[in-house]
Amino acid sequence: MQKKPALTAAACAVALTSLVLAGCQESVSPPAAQTPQVGVVTLQPQPYTLTSELPGRTSAYRVAEVRPQVNGILQKRLFEEGSEVKAGQQLYQIDAAVYQASYKSAEASLASARSLAERYRELVGDQAVSRQAYDEARAAQLAAEAALERASIDLRYTKVLAPIAGRIGRSAVTEGALVSNGQATALATIQQLDPIYVDVTQSATELLRLRRELADGQLEQAGDNAARVRLTLEDGSAYAHEGRLEFSEVSVDESTGSVTLRAVFPNPEHLLLPGMYVQAELVAGVNRQAILAPQQGVTRNPRGDATALVVNASNVVEARVLQASRTAGNYWLVTSGLVAGDRLITEGLQFVKPGNEVRVVPAGNLAANQAQPAAAAGQGETGKD
Repeated sequence: MQKKPALTAAACAVALTSLVLAGCQESVSPPAAQTPQVGVVTLQPQPYTLTSELPGRTSAYRVAEVRPQVNGILQKRLFEEGSEVKAGQQLYQIDAAVYQASYKSAEASLASARSLAERYRELVGDQAVSRQAYDEARAAQLAAEAALERASIDLRYTKVLAPIAGRIGRSAVTEGALVSNGQATALATIQQLDPIYVDVTQSATELLRLRRELADGQLEQAGDNAARVRLTLEDGSAYAHEGRLEFSEVSVDESTGSVTLRAVFPNPEHLLLPGMYVQAELVAGVNRQAILAPQQGVTRNPRGDATALVVNASNVVEARVLQASRTAGNYWLVTSGLVAGDRLITEGLQFVKPGNEVRVVPAGNLAANQAQPAAAAGQGETGKD
């Protein structure tokens, strides 16, 4: 009977400990999970002008090699190397003494032949000479006239003239050099630099794709702007004058698989010189229903595919795999994977994953120039999927 109070005290201690542990468990239980908040952009189709940036080289509009057309000793050079020359301007003087003598001899021969032909014309009427003798005298006169004309041409060719207007390069010969008609070395080269050509190359695959999209109606012709071309110089500066596309090559380069396009640019300041490397921007067409996705909402998966998270009508996150052909400022031009009306997550991506229910608010992490994507849509830049 004396042991019962001890058992009762032990039972009370156990019961008290159980109550304390239960209270502790209730106090450390986690709070209910909250629905994460994400910032979204609702995508809308808009017109987008596709442009292509292509590498190119400048080349002279016209090139003429100055060559002698008679033989002789070069007496004078009448231009400054690197200067502008006009068409018909005299560049060199070849010793004309021999050709001057030949011209005078031809003049004398013609005078004699003409006099004989005139005398025979009078005598043949009186039948003092035969008709055949008169015909021979007349033929001799015509031959003398031709010889005089040839001598005049040779004498004129002793003055070497500029065939075109443009900038002349260095002279390959100096005074005292012997030059000859048909020689392999040109005396100098003249290049017309205003206007100037820019030859750019475009892959045949890209050209076919653009033509197919135009034929299928995915793109529209950009009107007169389609023929306009802008240049970026090798130092990154923009060229002040706008050019115009002239033609595209009729064949594909077998070694590179590319097609050459030629544009012509005004060059009044002669800033562009033949052989310079440039970047040309060509207008390809207009996509009237383009989907432009902010770059903040596009990521890459481990396989390198472009991906995005969108919020569906039930406010549940969905994952999309995209095809993005190029950038447009701070946007990607999406060709598949997103459609008009999709709510693209650009803010809070790190807190959600596909299948999560989320609370949606307008995105607040877009730059000021992304507030109006249509304004950026005109500046397309070539990119990869």
